[in-house]
Amino acid sequence: MTTPSPPADDSAELLPVATPARTRAALRALIRPDRGLALTGIGVLVAATAVGLLVQPLLGRIVDIVADGRPAADLTLPVVLLVAVAAVQGVTTTIGLTRVARLGETVLARLRERFVERALDLPADRLERAGAGDLTARVTGDVARVAEAVRSALPEMARSVLAIVLTLGALALLDVRFLLAALLAVPVQLLTARWYVRRALTLYADQRVANGAQQQQLLETIGGAVTVRGHRLEQQHTERSAGRSRTAVDLTMRSVNLVLGFYGRLHIAEYIGLAAVLITGFLLVGDGAVSIGTATAAALYFHSLFGPVNAALVLLDDAQSAAAGLARLVGVTDLAGPAEPTDVPRQRTGPEAAAVTVHAVSHAYGPGRPVLHEVSLTLKPGEHVALVGTSGAGKSTLARIVAGVQQPTAGTVTAPAGAGEPSVVLVTQEVHVFTGALADDLRLARPDATDADLREALSTVHALDWAEALPDGLDTVVGEGGHRLDPARAQQLALARLVLAGPALAVLDEATAEAGSAGARLLERSAEAALAGRTALVVAHRLTQAVAADRVVVLEAGRVVESGPHDELRDADGPYAALWRAWSGSRTAPNGPPDRSPIGPGSRANRSLG
Repeated sequence: MTTPSPPADDSAELLPVATPARTRAALRALIRPDRGLALTGIGVLVAATAVGLLVQPLLGRIVDIVADGRPAADLTLPVVLLVAVAAVQGVTTTIGLTRVARLGETVLARLRERFVERALDLPADRLERAGAGDLTARVTGDVARVAEAVRSALPEMARSVLAIVLTLGALALLDVRFLLAALLAVPVQLLTARWYVRRALTLYADQRVANGAQQQQLLETIGGAVTVRGHRLEQQHTERSAGRSRTAVDLTMRSVNLVLGFYGRLHIAEYIGLAAVLITGFLLVGDGAVSIGTATAAALYFHSLFGPVNAALVLLDDAQSAAAGLARLVGVTDLAGPAEPTDVPRQRTGPEAAAVTVHAVSHAYGPGRPVLHEVSLTLKPGEHVALVGTSGAGKSTLARIVAGVQQPTAGTVTAPAGAGEPSVVLVTQEVHVFTGALADDLRLARPDATDADLREALSTVHALDWAEALPDGLDTVVGEGGHRLDPARAQQLALARLVLAGPALAVLDEATAEAGSAGARLLERSAEAALAGRTALVVAHRLTQAVAADRVVVLEAGRVVESGPHDELRDADGPYAALWRAWSGSRTAPNGPPDRSPIGPGSRANRSLG
């Protein structure tokens, strides 16, 4: 079960946060595969702590020997035993903490894998509504918090809790009255813990949200710096960034004050407990009920509790922060379900059936925000269909639905079946070049591809010449920090990945838009070569792509208003003919390439097709 995060602003719909009960259940599920490792680690730590509890009685024995005036030789045995206890405790503690740390790292790795897996399955519109900052804050800050807790807080917490329990048991063995005296500190400690936890959980959750909002604002400001400057919005964005930063700083200072108050209350509890144990020892020694050495051992036992009790309570700070981060991570893992939900069937067909059938598909990005209205469309095997329309017509949404990246609100999609290969590949205008060798980037589409396969794919999309001309050929490091690829070459790289993947259906969403007029012809040739022999749905940025398609489908306000070959639609004097005239720059559409006309692909009319 999850609950929504409080919104960072009026427009963002942040990803949900898991409830405490759901977070605990998810944690148990993460640990379950390594129960043996957990039990072994805890068992060894119990043994190490138990051995360490022999130190106080041995020191008490030494006090009794000195107080009774016995020979110095009598000190040999307890001193040797102290050395042995130190050695055994050191070895067992190391083994126990190592196993607990290994358990923590294993669980953390499993959590990261599930988070990434689920995050990649999230519908694109869900991520857009949440904003990049929310997901970025979770995958960075929240994962870091949980990792820090696993690597430091978890082992220390396990050790501290064991030390507290066993030490209290040892006090009872000396004399139950020592235990009762020590327990006088417990009410203050419990009240302190309760006071802290009630405030910390909400505070740290709000702090994580504020940090996400701050990152979102910074991403928007820096990513859109050109637009911000162009519209003279520097002051407005600076004020927004400053405001969200102030909110994050205020919450941080509140957490600092909370921790300071927490420590102050713990010191009061220590004073009460130690005073009670010392007074009890004084009275019991005076009555002859215990020896001076036993009273000394009791005082040393309680004093030894300072470290583990304070550590356990102070670690609540890390635990609460980590719990808030874990709840945000679990919220994402619970949110992302299967890629193809049962309420919106996405069937698979064999090669003899229609390649793609879209039946009565509707989609809305929220209440009152419909984008598609009962769209039905069929793509036959090997058919190339161009999807055109003005901006906001729903082209990209339909393309994502056909590709399986976006799930429709209603309707069904029947897609081709893949025989050992991906059935559908989507290529958009936003291409990411992964950091690493160019060959490794290409092999993301087909890990077993040989160098010959890579060269053949690059040659298919007319990119082999420039790829082999790179400083180290296919071994050249590209991406961030490596050799920079311009937008046209990055898009050719994406098309080469498409060729290597070999899908039955390819969906291109304005995949040649980033090249500009200069590289448009080359990219269109590359795209045409990459789509050869396979079914394709192309969101056309330039109507030259529509001319080359087998069929053109025109979307208007989320509905299919025309469908047919280019020549037929151009002469029909309908919506497509109007788009064609605006794009080509003449009332009578020329048969030659539109790029030669006065209004070319870079014109205002053309950009409206994006």
